[in-house]
Amino acid sequence: MRTEGIDLLDLDRFQRGEHHEMFTRLRAEEPVSWHEFPQGQGFWNVVRHEDVVRVNRDATTFSSEVGGVSIPTPNELPGEADFGDPRGLMMLYMDAPKHTRYRLLVNKGFTPRMIGLLEQYLTHRASLIVDRVIERGECDFVEDVASELPLQAIAEIMGVPQEDRKLLFEWSNRMIGIDDPEYANADGTAAFVELYTYVNQLAAQRRSDPRDDIVTKLINAEVEGDRLSEAEFDMFMLLLTVAGNETTRNSTSWGMLALMQHPDQYRALVADPSRLDGAVEEVLRWASPVYHFRRTATAPVEIGGQPIAQGDKVVMWYISANRDDAVFRDPFTFDITRSPNEHVAFGGGGPHFCLGANLARAELKIVFRELLERIPDMRLAGDPQILRSNFIGGVKHLPVTFTPGPRRTRSSSAASAA
Repeated sequence: MRTEGIDLLDLDRFQRGEHHEMFTRLRAEEPVSWHEFPQGQGFWNVVRHEDVVRVNRDATTFSSEVGGVSIPTPNELPGEADFGDPRGLMMLYMDAPKHTRYRLLVNKGFTPRMIGLLEQYLTHRASLIVDRVIERGECDFVEDVASELPLQAIAEIMGVPQEDRKLLFEWSNRMIGIDDPEYANADGTAAFVELYTYVNQLAAQRRSDPRDDIVTKLINAEVEGDRLSEAEFDMFMLLLTVAGNETTRNSTSWGMLALMQHPDQYRALVADPSRLDGAVEEVLRWASPVYHFRRTATAPVEIGGQPIAQGDKVVMWYISANRDDAVFRDPFTFDITRSPNEHVAFGGGGPHFCLGANLARAELKIVFRELLERIPDMRLAGDPQILRSNFIGGVKHLPVTFTPGPRRTRSSSAASAA
């Protein structure tokens, strides 16, 4: 990398928020740059909005399956084999035609009817979530609020009993937070094993007691006459657990933090909740909860004038594309009225566009609508704690205070079920 002082493998710099400065320099000085990777093959970085969208949409030239979607190729790091090789088994790590068939399969759990039914259910659950904290006047926004609605939604979709949803939260944290000191003593490999054991027990239950959930659909589904293997089923459930939990939880947390840090925007949204749709899009751009995904070039290609060889790793930095001043006016200004807002928080289009985008938007609108109405004066009560990662933009803890208010649901049993 010719641009001195930039290290996109330095997780501490991401945790301190210094990555924005690095990406600003790269967009201006070296928009397609090479980065060495001490543990394996180096990689190209794509940081401009235009280039990220191009790579994301061209799934023929830029493969998800050949080398995976993380900077290290599966099993490139010591001990990584313990986690299994998801290439060709998880939808995220598939190319067409397999990806096309499997996406159609999983789409059955995300139909407009299913999302509509979930919205009604989650609106009620959001009220109960706020009930649990509103009388206290303080909480850890991440654990008490932001994590709850995505967890309850994904538990409902998967058919996981609501009382077990915290297991999903714990497993997800241990797997995603493997490089964070808070989870240093957590066994990420064991989290995979525990999740797989749990979902296989759930599958066994659904074989004898079918229900209207994604587990029942998956164990009975056929792809060109073949049923899912146990490994394929496990990988589906892993993807749903992490993608359905981490991304929306962190978008909610970053969004609330942004509103508290920009009180003028907060007041404007409280005064005019009709701005919520636009505010949600700005939250998604601002948060960019997945910082990057990687592809592998399947043929020689050129990006931004830079020749890329077949077999080279190409890393798309969504967090950088969403701050590209060639697309976004004043990109470092949080503006709930921003329009247009062509962010790439769900990917830049193409076959790997986020399957749960509509559900994520619905969840964000539901939880912020409830918060704006009932807790319009949330304030920071301490420093936010950010996940040490260059992959997931995570907020671990967010202490807040607010004016206590009344619960809507007086039944303690109903509230505790939330």
